Amino acid sequence: MTDASGGMLAEYNRLVAAGELRPDPEQASAAARLDRLQRDLVAGGEPGFVARLFGKSPKAPEGVYMWGGVGRGKSMLMDLFHRTLALEAKRRAHFHEFMAEVHDRLRTARKKEQGDPIPEVAAGIADNVRCLAFDEMVINNSADAMIMSRLFRALIVDEGVAVVTTSNRPPNDLYKNGLNREHFLPFIELIGNRLDVVPLNGPVDYRLERLGGIDAWHTPLGDAATAQVREAFFRLTDYSPEDADNVPSEELAVPGGRTLHVPRSLKGVGVFSFKRLCGEPRGAADYLAIAHAYHTVIIVGIPQMDRDMRNEAARFVTLIDALYENHVKLFATADAEPEDLYLSGDGSFEFERTASRLMEMQSAEYLALGHGAD
Repeated sequence: MTDASGGMLAEYNRLVAAGELRPDPEQASAAARLDRLQRDLVAGGEPGFVARLFGKSPKAPEGVYMWGGVGRGKSMLMDLFHRTLALEAKRRAHFHEFMAEVHDRLRTARKKEQGDPIPEVAAGIADNVRCLAFDEMVINNSADAMIMSRLFRALIVDEGVAVVTTSNRPPNDLYKNGLNREHFLPFIELIGNRLDVVPLNGPVDYRLERLGGIDAWHTPLGDAATAQVREAFFRLTDYSPEDADNVPSEELAVPGGRTLHVPRSLKGVGVFSFKRLCGEPRGAADYLAIAHAYHTVIIVGIPQMDRDMRNEAARFVTLIDALYENHVKLFATADAEPEDLYLSGDGSFEFERTASRLMEMQSAEYLALGHGAD
């Protein structure tokens, strides 16, 4: 249901005045920009009106691309924008779910063998939609990168759909170092031409504040430790525990044309088991793909390793190096404290550096770092 009581900026100011939100100049500026987009969209009317008069889609208002580190208020502002937009012809979707739908539509359209499927897919998505809002735009596979420019140009230019999205990265860093990135560059140009880029990089990580003292490392393994990281996941993603069974999964593309199943993947937070990450043959490239895709990783079931688990221990070292060097936040359940995880066996001496890094990754200073390598 649309809540049109005063619009985006009025609701944001009300929440600040009521003490529900802390005053934040960058958030206030973003709220004002989103409010202007709301007014532009409402002035254009619902889809179909202009088409009935002139036989064409209206020109899309300039969209908004909000980017910044975790916990800066991007999702909160997107919630307010979508909820207070006095327009029925709107849609909000998680970006990964949207792209999965796009690929399904493309497969169906290609079966018709009627030429370029992009216009048909864009028209289907734009049917009765004037505003598309996405949470956490991130491109981590070449299949998405190859179609982004043409699809979104069709949506924005041909179909008149305004796009609003959030991301942890500035546009120029999307799909950075990705395979065949040159095919993706026109999409970055499209963002620059048709979306207003709004940074949200203030000093306060509001989402981490909501963790309310939940520790990053939980031992021993058991229900109590699991409950703690489960609670951290829901606070970090603003997802309701009542909807736990509906948390989306993801097939993350990794080098070599392979995919890695991520059992829980939402708003830049990925949940993995130690067995899946380190009990199977994986290398640095796999772990870097995870570190680039997620600002926060939750690992469950880390065992205390002995000399018979030297391969698992070596993979774990490589994994932690990738997470640490990309400032990924780590929450974990483990059978022991970091310094007691691997006391004997090949590489146990070198593991001391990993234990030190795991301790540092629990500190407030580390948790306050923005995602991405220096």
